[in-house]
Amino acid sequence: MTAGFRFALRGEDDDHEDEQLWALCEDAENLFADPPEPLRRRYELRGFTAETELPAALGFLVLQPLHEHGAPTREWYLEDARVLATRARGAWRDVTIEAVRSDHQPPHPAGAATAVGFSLSDHQDRILGHFRDLAEVGPVEEPPPHTVRLLGCTVRGPLLDVLEGREERPLGYRHLDALDASGGLLARAGHPHVVDRQPSSRGPGLYDLTVHMDPQPPVVADVWELWREGRPAVPNLWARFDGTGRELWLDPALVHPRGPDRPAGGTYHLDGRHVTDAEGFFCALGEAVNGPGGYFGRCLNGVADALCGGFGAGPPFTLVWHDHDVARRSLGLQPLVWPPATFPDLLAFLAEEGVEVVLA
Repeated sequence: MTAGFRFALRGEDDDHEDEQLWALCEDAENLFADPPEPLRRRYELRGFTAETELPAALGFLVLQPLHEHGAPTREWYLEDARVLATRARGAWRDVTIEAVRSDHQPPHPAGAATAVGFSLSDHQDRILGHFRDLAEVGPVEEPPPHTVRLLGCTVRGPLLDVLEGREERPLGYRHLDALDASGGLLARAGHPHVVDRQPSSRGPGLYDLTVHMDPQPPVVADVWELWREGRPAVPNLWARFDGTGRELWLDPALVHPRGPDRPAGGTYHLDGRHVTDAEGFFCALGEAVNGPGGYFGRCLNGVADALCGGFGAGPPFTLVWHDHDVARRSLGLQPLVWPPATFPDLLAFLAEEGVEVVLA
C-alpha cells in the first residue's frame, strides 16, 4: 500500500527492463528551491561561412554534424545564444558565441569527432551557415549538487541490499514520484542519486535518505497541492499561475488517466479568458478536450502526437475558441522563444492538423 506516503523511489532491475519500487517515503526536505541560473557556455564555430547575416542575438540554435557519406546524425541544441566576437580567417570566419546548452544533452554533438563539418540553423529551420569545427572555450564551473532529504523511508529491493552492505554495486536508472493522498502517481519529481542514509526518527526500520537531484521550483508545491486529492473537478485552477507554474501544471495533467477517444467530428469549447501565454493555451486546450485537469499536449509537437490518438480525441473535430481576443493580444510577444507561439501560428497549426477553429 502506498497511501500515506508522499513519495516513491523507483528503479530498474538488473536487466534494465522491469521497474521496481525501491522506497516509499513520508516526506521530502529541501525539494523545492529556485533552480540555479543556467550555465552560459562559450563556443567557437571555426571556419564559419554564413548563408545569411548573423544577428547579435541568435536565440535558439540547432547544430547538426555533417558526415561525408550522409549518415544521419542527431541535432544538438543551444538556447539564448548571442554572438560575442567574429574574427576573419581568409575566406572563413571564427565566430564566438555564448549560449545555454539545452537540457538532457551530451556535452558535445553526437558524431562530432568524425564529422566533416556542421550546419547551423535557427528555430524556424532556416540555415544560418556552415562551419568546420566546434570547440568549447574555457572551463565552466559547475554548481554544487542540490541536496534533498527523503524522510521516513521504507526501503526494499536492491536499494536496501546496498544500504545495509549486503551488495556493493552501482544502482541503475531511478526516478522519484510524487504521490497523491490515495498513493497514486501525482507527478514525476526528478532523478535522485542516493549519497547517504541515516536511521529515521520517524520509526524503527525507517531510513532518511540523502540524495542529490535537481530541485523543483517552489511553485510546484502549490501546483501539487491542487492535485493532492486527485484530478481537479473544476476548470481553470492553473490560471492563477505564471508561465512557469502553468507549464508545471501539465506534469500531473500528463500522468493522470484519460478516457477513451471520442468519435471524430465532435465539438469542443476552449475557454480563452486566461490564454495570456503559450502555456495557458496548452492548459486550456487540455481542458477543452478532456475536462478539468485534462491534457492534450504541452507544445505543438505534443499536440500533434495527441491528435494521433490515445489522448481523448482525434481529428477532424471543431474547436470553438471563446474569448480568443485575449490570445490574439497576448501571444507571440517574445520572438526569440522557440517555437514561436503567435495567435496566427496556432490557428495555422490546428487547421493543418485537421482541427476546425471557430472564433467566438
